[in-house]
Amino acid sequence: MKNKTIDYVLRATWQAVSRMYNEEASKYDATMSLAFALLSIDKEGIPSTLLGPNMGMEATSLTRTLKKMEELDLITREKNPNDGRGVIVKLTPLGLEKRELSKQKVKRFNERVAANLSEEKLKHFFEVTETVNALVTNKKIFDEE
Repeated sequence: MKNKTIDYVLRATWQAVSRMYNEEASKYDATMSLAFALLSIDKEGIPSTLLGPNMGMEATSLTRTLKKMEELDLITREKNPNDGRGVIVKLTPLGLEKRELSKQKVKRFNERVAANLSEEKLKHFFEVTETVNALVTNKKIFDEE
């Protein structure tokens, strides 16, 4: 444990979780990114300009993901009635079905992890990750003090 750093543990854990979700998604001819996008689109749809930031995804990756989702008949893109220049991304009936499946998988993951941790450990986990996220978001890691 003395040779492991916080960033190493975060990265290794996220890579393992990502690999697990991609393996599960591949059973349904999907990817974790595609499932995450499904979960980020609510039943009323979402402006495409909000989807990328909500997912923390770059524009080119988002464009690729949305194109694939359209090809798989998971989404439609409609003109934004409030902004003629914008687009609303909406789920198709198949997209809603796959969204529900994705939601079940995420719930299962959370239930399994929570079942193996005490409430106190889970509380500490969230405290630690919130602190790390705040430090990174507020650029407090490499600032000159």
